[in-house]
Amino acid sequence: MSEVLAPPEVQHLNQRQEADAKTVFGFWVYLMTDCVLFASLFAAFAVLRGNTFGGPAGNELFSLPFVLIETLALLTSSFTAGLGLLAARRRDRNQVFLWFGITMLLGFFFLSLEISEFHKLYVEGNSWRRSGFLSAFFTLVGTHGAHITAGLIWMAVMMARVARQGLGSVTIKRLTMLSLFWHFLDIIWIFIFTIVYLMGAGI
Repeated sequence: MSEVLAPPEVQHLNQRQEADAKTVFGFWVYLMTDCVLFASLFAAFAVLRGNTFGGPAGNELFSLPFVLIETLALLTSSFTAGLGLLAARRRDRNQVFLWFGITMLLGFFFLSLEISEFHKLYVEGNSWRRSGFLSAFFTLVGTHGAHITAGLIWMAVMMARVARQGLGSVTIKRLTMLSLFWHFLDIIWIFIFTIVYLMGAGI
């Protein structure tokens, strides 16, 4: 009995759905590997947090009001990224530019605060070379900052794509993955805020 072949349009649709499924699966695998990376950095920080080598500890270095502003900026950017994704699914390009534009501004604001904190610690002589505690701190928080930078670059590229090509299904899929990545960074920051800053300040 001969096999019945699907029409070319159906075959193309099936191949595209299969490719999309592989892309989404690969992205989730990437997020899981990033979870392992940050888990390792958190573990290193937990081990080294008391290794100040006679230098200052977290309660002497960290300004909680300053870090709270960082946290509010990033939490708000996660909310606006979600609104941007909802606008993309409605095919509302102007709203996509608005909400992802606000997300980018908040992301840059967060990053500028983080760089300012690093610079202040450095000029005061509390760089990553000072102690094991500070090495772990700069590595953990700096890795998160590097991810924020990558997310902002990705966001700028996607906004350029939306401006050129509109909101097709492929673009919406990529915006969905971008939004997931940004929410993931927000969750990581909540752990940093709690474990590094709040616990470091003795709260």
